[in-house]
This record gives sequence, C-alpha cells and structure tokens, in this order.
Amino acid sequence: MKLNRLTTFILAAMVLGILTGYVWREMATDEAAIKSFADNISILTDVFLRLIKMIIAPLVFSTLVVGIAKMGDTKTVGRIGAKTMAWFMTASFFSLSLGLVMVNLLKPGVGLGLPLPDVHASSGIEAGAITLKDFVTHAIPKSVVEAMGKNEILQIVVFSVFFGCAGAAIGDRAKPVVDMLDSVAHIMLKVTGYVMNFAPLAVFAAIAAMVAKEGLGILATYGTFMAEFYLSITGLWLVLILAGGLFLGRRVLTLMKMVREPALLAFSTASSEAAYPKTLELLERFGCSRKVASFVLPMGYSFNLDGSMMYCTFASIFIAQAYGIHLTLAQEITMMLILMVTSKGMAGVPRASLVVIAATLSQFNIPEAGLLLLLGIDHFLDMGRSATNVIGNAIAASVVAKSEGALGAGELEGEDDDTDPDARTDDLAPART
Repeated sequence: MKLNRLTTFILAAMVLGILTGYVWREMATDEAAIKSFADNISILTDVFLRLIKMIIAPLVFSTLVVGIAKMGDTKTVGRIGAKTMAWFMTASFFSLSLGLVMVNLLKPGVGLGLPLPDVHASSGIEAGAITLKDFVTHAIPKSVVEAMGKNEILQIVVFSVFFGCAGAAIGDRAKPVVDMLDSVAHIMLKVTGYVMNFAPLAVFAAIAAMVAKEGLGILATYGTFMAEFYLSITGLWLVLILAGGLFLGRRVLTLMKMVREPALLAFSTASSEAAYPKTLELLERFGCSRKVASFVLPMGYSFNLDGSMMYCTFASIFIAQAYGIHLTLAQEITMMLILMVTSKGMAGVPRASLVVIAATLSQFNIPEAGLLLLLGIDHFLDMGRSATNVIGNAIAASVVAKSEGALGAGELEGEDDDTDPDARTDDLAPART
C-alpha cells in the first residue's frame, strides 16, 4: 500500500525535526538558548494538541450517543460492553505479563553502568496510590460540562452511555436529538480533517524540541535499555496482532496498514490522544460500524492502554534490578496483579505511567528515586507506548465489531486515505459481513 500524503509529510517532518534539533543544539552557545528554542518551537505542538483536545469531547459524545441510541436496547449495549471489557482485561493481563517476562529475560537493570540516584532523592512524581474509591469517584462526573471542559474521556463515556440509553428507551421522541447529534458527529469529522493538516508541523516541532533539549547522546547512554524496551514493545505488537488474527484472519494485516498513520502520529507526538479522531475515522473505513467503534474506542482510552501497562511492569522491575533488589516470583506476580487494578485509573492522570510506577515501588520497598533513571528518556519511551495504545484499541474495536456481525468489507485496500469522510454515506447501521 502506498503511503498517503499525510503519512509522508509526517515522516519527512520527523527527519527534518531531528536534523533541526541537532543542528541547533550544536550551534547554541548556552543552555538558555537551547531552552528558549525548545520552548518557542513547542508552541506549534501545543497548538496542535489543544486543537485535538478541542475536538475530542464533542466527537466522543456525539458519536457514542448516536451509536448507543441506534442500538435500540440496553441489552445490546450491555452485551457489547461485556465483550469490550473481557477483551480489555485479557489484553491487560498479557501486556503486564509480557513486560514481566521480558524484563526478567533481558535484565536491563543488571550491570547498568550508570550512577544510581541516592535512595532518598525525590523524583518529583507524586506517588499517591490510586484507590478503588478514587477511581470510582473519578469515573462518575459531577458535571458533564466540567467533564467536557477538562476532556475527561471516561466521565464523558459514562454520561454518554446514560444519555444514549435514555434516547433508545424513549424511541421516536428522541429522533430529532439523535439526528442533530449525527450531524454534529459528521461536522466534527470534517473539523478533524482540517486539524490533521497541522500534524506535520506539530511533529516537526515536537521532535526538534526534544532533540535540542536532550541531544542524541542520551540515546547512546541509554541505548541498550531503550533497545530492549522497544524489542519488548515489538513482542507486544506481535501478540496483539496474533490475537486479532484469531478473530479477523488475514484482515488484521490490512487493519495494521490502515492505522499506520494514527500510530505514527501518536508515536511522533508521544500522545495517543492526538490519534483518537483519525483512528475512529480509519476504523470506519476498515468496515467497523460506527456505533461499535465509537463505543469501544473511548472505553479503550480509559481501560486498554496496552503499551503503558507493559511499561509499568518493565520499568518497575528494571529499577529493582538497578538497585540490586531481588524480588521473588510471588512478589512479581503480586506486583502484576496490583498494576492490573491501579493501571485502570491511569486515564486523565498527568504522566500516568510514572505515577502508577511510583505508587507500586513504594509497596515493595524499591527506592522511588529510581524513577530519576527514566525521567530523561521517558519521552522517547512514551512514543512507543502511545503508538502501542493506538494499535491495541484499533484491534479491540475491530474484534468486538466482528463478534457483533458489524464488521463490513471496508474500503478497498490501497485507496487513498485522504478521501473526504463527508463524501461517504453512513447511517450508523452495522455493516454485515
């Protein structure tokens, strides 16, 4: 499949960003000049990410409400919800397990060759554990306006489910509102098309700022650790693709080709949120019914962060290895089970993976200061985590759609992805295979 224009521009922007950041760092006379350059050029990335955040709340609300209202009854919503959560929990278990297996096989923390931070040093990461009460109260919005204003996806999903179910329950009387929200959804997809034109500039700025601040030397210092982490991420990709292939067959490869653009966008900006609108659009092009995709995808952003979960076990054991702390198999399994629960509260928490790791370290008497080993390269690691989250959620939505008989043939493989989404007709009815 030929790369479309946007993907080509993003790849070119990444290369140009690396060169620009490197040249500026070499030419800069002091750290203040480097910081000023990084701060100023990052404005482009900040603007793009703010535009994405501007889209997400109305897009999630409108597509999810329309999808649920057209499902017709709460039994269908419950059935799809149960399938979705079953897939998410299974994927979470394998993601955490794979991270645990790979870090024990590769042992990246053994013989690290770097000075270890003092055990009493502060990492600057709040290590407060995410309790069940915190998670439940965070999930239920006290104001839908506040939830949308803060882009709390899980809270928006909760309200949208109630709103959509109520619309389905009252039938024809809700039709004008559902039709209006259907129009809003199509308008927001058009707005998405406009915003995505800025993606290459945002990618260029993000990469240039990162290289200018950190330099390419950090890749050499932590090269082995990063290579082993990305090897593990690649293994997780293979597990997810094979699991998807059990349900989708060879079409899972077509799906991977189609979501390469949002995955690349998430990778280059280190933000899976930036890829949400494009992922939703491409899932529809793949053949997923919008009512299923718009239900599963926002749920996935709260419960199915596969890359982030694998990183939690990988990084936690890495820090233990670096300090020479031996954990028994029982302790490691206990850690995995704890992360299985606490990782579900990551949505909406700034630097979520590091917060969850900090909370986990304290429960096993592992120095929290070990996080300082990761802070300098966390952005590079977050790139891989973000891309993995996009791929995991795309597979999840497709599998659930397939199980509901709502996965159609999709558009022809190789067709230009720049097609105007409004040119397609979509009544939100499930596409039968």
